[in-house]
Amino acid sequence: MIKFNMIFVILFCIIGATMTTYSQTKLPTRAEIENKYKWNTADIFISEEAWEEEFARIKNEIPKIQQFKGKFAESAKSVYESFALADKVSAAFSKLYLYVALSRDTDLNEGKFQMMFDRIQKLGSEISAAASFMTPELISIPKDKFHQFLNDKILADYRHQLESTYKMRDHTLPADQEQLLAKLSPVFQTANNTYSILNDAELPFPNIKMNDGTEMQVSHGRYRAALFALDRNYRKDVYKATYEPYSALKGTMASLYNSRVKQRLVNSEIRKYSSPIEAALKGNDIPVDVYKNLVKSVNDNLDALHKWAKIKKTALKLDELHPYDTYVTLFPATQREYDYETACEIVLKSLKPLGDEYVKQVKFGFENRWIDVYETQGKRSGAYSNSTGAGPHPFILMNWNNTMDDMFTLTHEIGHNMHSFFSEKHQPYHYAGYSIFVAEVASITNEALLLDYLLENAKTKEEKAELLEKFLISAQMTFFRQTRFAEFEMLTHEKAQKGEILTADQLTELFAELYQKYWGPEMVTDAEEGLSWARVHHLVKYDFYVYQYATGFVAAHALAEQIKKEGAPAIKRYLDFLSSGSSDYPINVLQKAGVDMSSPKPIELTIQKIKRYTEELEKLMKS
Repeated sequence: MIKFNMIFVILFCIIGATMTTYSQTKLPTRAEIENKYKWNTADIFISEEAWEEEFARIKNEIPKIQQFKGKFAESAKSVYESFALADKVSAAFSKLYLYVALSRDTDLNEGKFQMMFDRIQKLGSEISAAASFMTPELISIPKDKFHQFLNDKILADYRHQLESTYKMRDHTLPADQEQLLAKLSPVFQTANNTYSILNDAELPFPNIKMNDGTEMQVSHGRYRAALFALDRNYRKDVYKATYEPYSALKGTMASLYNSRVKQRLVNSEIRKYSSPIEAALKGNDIPVDVYKNLVKSVNDNLDALHKWAKIKKTALKLDELHPYDTYVTLFPATQREYDYETACEIVLKSLKPLGDEYVKQVKFGFENRWIDVYETQGKRSGAYSNSTGAGPHPFILMNWNNTMDDMFTLTHEIGHNMHSFFSEKHQPYHYAGYSIFVAEVASITNEALLLDYLLENAKTKEEKAELLEKFLISAQMTFFRQTRFAEFEMLTHEKAQKGEILTADQLTELFAELYQKYWGPEMVTDAEEGLSWARVHHLVKYDFYVYQYATGFVAAHALAEQIKKEGAPAIKRYLDFLSSGSSDYPINVLQKAGVDMSSPKPIELTIQKIKRYTEELEKLMKS
């Protein structure tokens, strides 16, 4: 059973970047950046030659995994030895992968690293293929014999992993049928792959005329950036133009979406799940009620978003509020800049509520080149945290542009970074990773603490208003928007399960109705907004994924409140949470930390905070 922890990369996209302090006219080369602002890949491998030596060694180790095929279930000892060898190979592979991924992302124009990346991906496939017998042989063990194995001390460290795999026995087909499904896997990916090609590369986006008379072709990136632009006509033009190809191709998009829905329905039926939602959540032992509680609780409190819509409409002095007005700031004159060193100091101060151990480790990362800071020629855009589960430590990619968003992105990625660090420190390799359900909790907790620190130290009402707005836009994007997407997923699959046909017009109408319901009477929902179901790739490509952004937001703000109010007891629970990795199911890990996501209470507390901050902002704007 292989766990590729290195593939667990947490991404955070940055919109609206400005120039770095390193460049006034063009991006610097990597050689022009001081070493202290570049991550040190020598922590992983001292040289490419050392990487090549390890690559060759691991390639020779892979066939050894196969020696356990057919003998895996003979004894607890053979199960242990199989797992231990597979973990050893996978952990070494993870370091190989990390070294190449980091090297490639700092210079995407360097063909050498792309070639190494292609080789490491092939090696990963070879490891997966070699270990593919383990799960089928594990779940074929008779129950009595399996429980005997569980009680053997030699398997104590693998108990949770064994139980979580074995419980899928009732949803696993006979070996020959599983083999057939595996062969059909590329066919099942056709809709996904076709959507990716169409949406990411082949959509015929039109041009719009700019104020200076020139023309600009719209794109995904320009659409996202335009939503934050101050020029309303520009926002509107880009918004309208972006949806033109989606309107022209809505029938094709609906066919692809329906293919994915049907695939999920078939999968849930043949694997004996009650619904596609249960099939998607069962692996992490997340009750379906967690999903439905989120949707219901948000629907019961949409007045919070309705009030925010009214404030935006009034502050922007609009006769009508449209979807392309929902992201633009109300306070453009107060946007402040932060150089990297200043931001690091502020972040460290904001994290003090987490205790000395946490802050000391963050500072160590700052001082020992865990972070690649500045944008350079050929460097990957955005931001992420990347780790292996096997050391030496996690790394962070940034593209620093001196904005407040950069500072929040930095603390966000530090949250992921420390989650990985503490999990790797306290867990064996096979538990060092963690599920998406808890991944965003650690990062958003850091954001919440930074927001609290900045609010407490705001010197003017303008500064405070800007920060309150930042929180409300975050809540709008991460909490309300992702829940709306989750509700759309739930409703479309329920309709399909009843045998209803999901035409392009029906999907568009449903999405528009949900948008209007969530934003309320102040919103004028443009026809284009109904087509967003086709633009949001998570809805097509992933299975009931987006709700986890909203639950992560909820859990993070609940934990931040506990840490600030309780101090030491809450800090201990939180550090235990960070140290748990995947050694228990995510719901249980969060319960131990102090947040019960099977209850609507944390959601209600988040909504109360949103309402409180909305009222505070409204008062500041009137004063």
